[in-house]
Amino acid sequence: MPAPPAHRKFGLGASSIRVAPGLISHVAAIAKEVCAAHRYAVITDSNVGPIYARQIKKGFSRDKVDVLTISAGESNKTRDTWGSLTDQMLVRGFGRDSAVIALGGGVVGDLAGFVAATFMRGVPVVQVPTSLMAMVDAAIGGKTAVDTPAGKNLVGVFHAPAAIVVDTQVLTTLPLNELRAGFAEVIKHGVIADEPYLRTVVGATKELLAKDGPTSDSMLAAIVHSIEIKAGIVSRDEREEGLRKTLNFGHTIGHAIELVSGYSLLHGEAIAIGMALEGRLAERAGVAEPGTADAIVGALRAFSLPTTLPDSFESDAVIAAMGSDKKARAGKTRFALPSKIGRMAGEETGWTIAISNDQLREVLA
Repeated sequence: MPAPPAHRKFGLGASSIRVAPGLISHVAAIAKEVCAAHRYAVITDSNVGPIYARQIKKGFSRDKVDVLTISAGESNKTRDTWGSLTDQMLVRGFGRDSAVIALGGGVVGDLAGFVAATFMRGVPVVQVPTSLMAMVDAAIGGKTAVDTPAGKNLVGVFHAPAAIVVDTQVLTTLPLNELRAGFAEVIKHGVIADEPYLRTVVGATKELLAKDGPTSDSMLAAIVHSIEIKAGIVSRDEREEGLRKTLNFGHTIGHAIELVSGYSLLHGEAIAIGMALEGRLAERAGVAEPGTADAIVGALRAFSLPTTLPDSFESDAVIAAMGSDKKARAGKTRFALPSKIGRMAGEETGWTIAISNDQLREVLA
């Protein structure tokens, strides 16, 4: 096999992060390098598996790899699916000397990571994200989880991947609406940490969403810098005890919206609405400069992302859905809120701000 293409490579704790077009053909070689195992389980879904699983599988001996496929969609990121996958691995004879390769978007990454974290008390995982959302966010930082009827990502564990392999070329097979949704997390990184980066990304909207956008230099640069922002924050707060909470901007309301929608909205669409509303909340609570919310909304609209609560949604239903949120404390919900574009508020209070339900209702209305 030819040598892998020239790529950006940087570390995040125990994780090796590699970014370049064409890396998907070298996943097997990278996996053998970072987590030599007796056998590998490639966990993927019904959308991604038929396109890319064979390409990864052929890098291994036939008896060294099995492909396990789940139905695509957030509604399948459950304890039942986790149980089915672990049972399949046990039936097929996987042991402590195994490793998992997570091939897919955020749902697969979270679920396969949780399988790896819990199987035989923990085996290595290599994340191979195939959506923009997963490349810049979900695959970075070692969070794994499944959803429950009470809410999103409520059962999980931190489990750092041995490697994260980002091949930007796979975005050419991503539907445009999912590519747009991925930019919600890119925009979030600009809002919380880098105002010039946000301006650059918004200024390149036309190029990024063009037919050849996924293979453009602008896309590669945006992905690399988003990963650098998230990795920089995670490296300073791996277990989300302080600074890492800033990455939750947009997610407190966004996750509730996902739950209320029955996961009919894409994750990025729900987070976009969450950021727009939490930006308004930041101004109303007096922690953000005037104009911050409008700047956030403008960036989201540049990528045709939604910024308002759907008409059919009841404010009280969204607030109720926040009741089991992991960020709730002492009867109040704590939010990660910006003080201005590129800077977050609340450093003196652990990077979160307590908000009352009355304030929430005003914004949601």
